[in-house]
Amino acid sequence: MASTAPAPVPAPAEPVGTPPVLRRLYVVRFVFAVAWAALLLLGGSELTLGVQLLLALYPAFDVAAAVVDARSARAARPLKALYANMAVSALAVVGVAGASTSGVADVLRVWGAWAIVSGLVQLLVGLARRPMGGQWAMILSGGISVLAGASFLRGAAQDDPALTALAGYATLGGIFFLVSAVRLSRPARQEP
Repeated sequence: MASTAPAPVPAPAEPVGTPPVLRRLYVVRFVFAVAWAALLLLGGSELTLGVQLLLALYPAFDVAAAVVDARSARAARPLKALYANMAVSALAVVGVAGASTSGVADVLRVWGAWAIVSGLVQLLVGLARRPMGGQWAMILSGGISVLAGASFLRGAAQDDPALTALAGYATLGGIFFLVSAVRLSRPARQEP
């Protein structure tokens, strides 16, 4: 006698290439952030041409990373937030380039505003991707970015503002990307 048990319902389809692409992207972002921070510390707080280029490079890299992320996330649908991140980071490239000709305080003001807005976007993307797993570090990083941005705005008002805080910001952000890459290597826990 043939069984008439209903066929099992397939689990919702997850975007097939997204976690491996994100893992690689997150590792690359970690390496970039740490290398960038080291170069910034070596460059010092003087706004030489090399430091100015380095300052504009960070948000430019963020634009490129968001493009890669958006291409891999078509099925995951945090695209609006990723597109917003691209626009905000592209504006930051222009803003940082302009501010770096005026002085460290102006750089910190632009960087602070960018850190706040991009941190909010990162927080939203991380929340949207929670079912994928490995996103708690991105959520935490987004929140810390907002706080760091406010700190940069306060630092711009100091008598002798310095760029060294930006190196710490980049390094911490890179560490969060690495943690997320490791967490994405593990299977997501099933919700009860």
